[in-house]
Amino acid sequence: MIWDHRHECMDREELRSLQLQRLKEVLHRVYRRVPYYRQLFDAHGVRPEDLRSLEDIQKFPFTTKAALRDNYPYGLFAVPLKDVVRLHASSGTTGKPIVVGYTRKDLEIWSELVARIVTQAGVTSDDVVQITFGYGLFTGAFGLHYGLEKVGATIVPSSVGNSEKQIMLMKDFGTTVLVGTPSYALHLGETARSMGIDPAGLKVRLGLFGSEAWSEEMRRELEKMWGMKATDNYGLSEVMGPGVCGECGLKQGMHIAEDHFLVEIVDPETGEALDYGQEGEVVITTLTKEALPVIRYRTRDISVINPEPCACGRTSARLRRVTGRTDDMLIISGVNVFPSQIESVLIEVEGVSPHYQIVVDKRGYLDYLEVQVEMTEEFFTGSFRDLEALEEKIRRRLQTVLSINPRVRLLEPHSIERSQGKARRIIDRRRAEGKV
Repeated sequence: MIWDHRHECMDREELRSLQLQRLKEVLHRVYRRVPYYRQLFDAHGVRPEDLRSLEDIQKFPFTTKAALRDNYPYGLFAVPLKDVVRLHASSGTTGKPIVVGYTRKDLEIWSELVARIVTQAGVTSDDVVQITFGYGLFTGAFGLHYGLEKVGATIVPSSVGNSEKQIMLMKDFGTTVLVGTPSYALHLGETARSMGIDPAGLKVRLGLFGSEAWSEEMRRELEKMWGMKATDNYGLSEVMGPGVCGECGLKQGMHIAEDHFLVEIVDPETGEALDYGQEGEVVITTLTKEALPVIRYRTRDISVINPEPCACGRTSARLRRVTGRTDDMLIISGVNVFPSQIESVLIEVEGVSPHYQIVVDKRGYLDYLEVQVEMTEEFFTGSFRDLEALEEKIRRRLQTVLSINPRVRLLEPHSIERSQGKARRIIDRRRAEGKV
């Protein structure tokens, strides 16, 4: 089933014409209404009228996460705050979150685009959908919630955690679609088995997963465990949230909502545009966002675009699942974690040195974060009680900043290997062992 046949199956030339029209409009709008963009364009010697073709977007400068952080909270909004009806936020590299806003029209479009991706994945009005993303400032839960309601599905907003109750709800409510991170879905499957319940014996037939990297091996494991079809979708708070693109039932790439987003692939080192089929960094320009339009946003995600029409009938270009990032951000159970966040906490704690490592692994199917940090000579007393107290102090501070609960392991002085080059701060065993 196709939710919006006109736009999802639009002739490519007609689509390009629509994109160009909307791109011109958004460039003029941000130049008039957002001082940051006016100054940025002027500094690079470009003006909105310099855009005469879609390719001319390459003349315009990139927007980075730093711009959203530096203009916290409302500096990049293109409408007055009275027109903003909702705020969401995602974690940044400091204690300040990245704030995004939505007008009423933005929310209507968001729901429409999520309705597209859930319909192409196979959701219908007959489904009971359990959403296991955390509700709150995170865009994932609310974004999918309203799009799923638009298609008429029954929503179970169970949020994340309390896994045994999640299984009880699935069994009692007859859940047919599971929404969340793939790692949590695997954990729920293990929880069900520990309760003497075969997850494949429940009614769950479809999974809508996102918010973290996951492999084809994990997809196969999910499908085997649950007896479901597991699909991928992609979005990020800075440009909207979920709904930017998602897989159809053929699972051969994520269909991009190109009438609302102009997606480029660029060389992450030079910023030069790459051709279709070449792997590079995903760059997104919003074409219809009112509250927070962004121009050439560098996502840091690595992927490839396939422009060929899909056998499902949709003509939209498809984005291959994201395979990595160009920066050092970690995604731990769907939460963005930056090493600089951890470092900022450790620096403020008396008794530990600046030598530390971040170890990421899996416990079962759930992400596991351990922060290993050396103690200073004067604080290394050997007292077990002192060590426990210091570990707990650091853990609490990290939990406040990161919104997840890491393990803290204190090490003897000089026990972390020194490097003459760039220090190896991150050990991600999920990648080394093919667990993502």
